[in-house]
Amino acid sequence: MRVRTLLTAAVTALAGLLIPGTAAADEVTPFIVGGRNATQVYPFMVSLQSSSGGHSCGGSLIRANWVVTAAHCGTPFQVRVGTTNRTSGGTVARVAQRIGHPSQDIALLRLATSVGQAPIAIAATSGPSGTASRIIGWGQTCAPRGGCGAPVTLQELDTSIVADSRCLGIRASTEICTNNPGGNSGACYGDSGGPQVKSVSGAWQLIGATSRSGNGSSTCATGPSIYVDVVAMRSWITSNIGG
Repeated sequence: MRVRTLLTAAVTALAGLLIPGTAAADEVTPFIVGGRNATQVYPFMVSLQSSSGGHSCGGSLIRANWVVTAAHCGTPFQVRVGTTNRTSGGTVARVAQRIGHPSQDIALLRLATSVGQAPIAIAATSGPSGTASRIIGWGQTCAPRGGCGAPVTLQELDTSIVADSRCLGIRASTEICTNNPGGNSGACYGDSGGPQVKSVSGAWQLIGATSRSGNGSSTCATGPSIYVDVVAMRSWITSNIGG
């Protein structure tokens, strides 16, 4: 994990990716701009949903009955796990409990029932600047807020970790600054909580969870994005889910 300096900014700094007012299904926080349809099924990929199946945020299955996501996503009614289509396939499970971190934009969701999909392992390190990664989500695919709806098909984008100095207001010891390749791609409204992964010996491992814009803009893909460093939060995660 990179050496970073812990900042004491409150989670209210998340406003860069939040939509003012009451969030509605399919319009919560960032989606992927400039990506492509998923090239594979990610069994750990989670869609946080309302009781009617409306997508709000992403998440990652880290145990058979535990999901990690962004704290600002709130408490969903249910999740759909392990499909590239947010409206069908995979496994649907009710959410029984939410545990939010008191100061970081990360939360754990305990599912009422275990699911059969394979969880993703948390990486040993997030990696230094230049580390290749991939972000995944059902977020808005155009840059202007409200300019288009959420895609039904899961999107992916290959990106990389960049220097903390590229992201405004980053908590350097617990967050990752993630590049927007070409200057016009990256996380957007609806991607919040979703995974940032890296390939380790041919297998995906989890390093981050989508949090917010890294340049304070309400228009997506105009700068790097900030991801909670899930690796840095490992002790908090294991203290709550065990193991």
